[in-house]
Amino acid sequence: MSGRAVIGVDIGGTKTAVVLGRVAADGCEVIERHAFPTDTHLGPDHALGQIRQQVRALVSLAEANGAPVSAVGVAAGGPLDSRAGLILSPPNLPGWDRIPIVALLATDTGLPVRLENDANAGALAEWRFGAGRGTRNMIFCTCGTGFGAGLVLDGRLYAGTTGMAGEIGHVRLAPAGPVGYGKAGSVEGFCSGGGIAQLAQGMAAERLDRGETLGFCATRREVGSITAEVVGRAAEAGDPVAREVLGIAGRRLGEALAILVDLFNPERIVIGGIFPRQHQFLWAPCEETLRQEALAEPLAVCRIVPAELGERIGDIAALTVGLSAVAGS
Repeated sequence: MSGRAVIGVDIGGTKTAVVLGRVAADGCEVIERHAFPTDTHLGPDHALGQIRQQVRALVSLAEANGAPVSAVGVAAGGPLDSRAGLILSPPNLPGWDRIPIVALLATDTGLPVRLENDANAGALAEWRFGAGRGTRNMIFCTCGTGFGAGLVLDGRLYAGTTGMAGEIGHVRLAPAGPVGYGKAGSVEGFCSGGGIAQLAQGMAAERLDRGETLGFCATRREVGSITAEVVGRAAEAGDPVAREVLGIAGRRLGEALAILVDLFNPERIVIGGIFPRQHQFLWAPCEETLRQEALAEPLAVCRIVPAELGERIGDIAALTVGLSAVAGS
């Protein structure tokens, strides 16, 4: 594959990956990848030291192979200031307060470095190489531990005045409900992995207190260990309560997507994370609600599809951010 050699850094609350890739118009190839636990309990300096070491090593590897690196891209959870290159204490990275990640890596490498939040990075990746290819107006929704959106409008990423555009997860759908993004009843509260777990835990506690038997939770002591993954497996096994939980999440997802359809009139909404994995349980209630809530004309021209990049999206998103740091790309 021809194209530019780029380094991508995908910083998550659990693990971090540093990858060397080759990015071209027709695709993205990972050449070398190093992943390690972020170990947030050890503070930012621990992970930053490993990130900087791995980036320098990959720059040297690329130069030794005659294909020098053009840029470095960093993707991390928000909030962050992409213009100033600062990570600003994301919930999944406690203690990472005003970390100048762009300046640190630029000093280490002498290369252009760009920082984007994970939703924007995912939007760029799916738009260039995934389910958003060929569109000018596309929205990518993260549907994992949290819930957010990256906006590609008129053929370019739209980040807003301070880089905070697309925070649909913070929008309140109901006066009460599971908590997400620090707000009860929010889109993130109902539709994220954490929100689905809260819904299931509350429902399980109520059913158990009434003396009912649940397939995915036998006792009150087990309620706190229910996760979205547990709910998904139970739904696949036919558990009616698990399917009810996902039905609620699907209807709330439909409400959130209706807001995006009405506000931005996109050609396509691409949803990653839990949505592709639990599409069979989420989509029918989501679609029904969309038809009730969204304006008919913009909904008619919008396709809502699962993300294509799957488990590779973190690596490809960070590499795509790196490509966008290169002048003219």
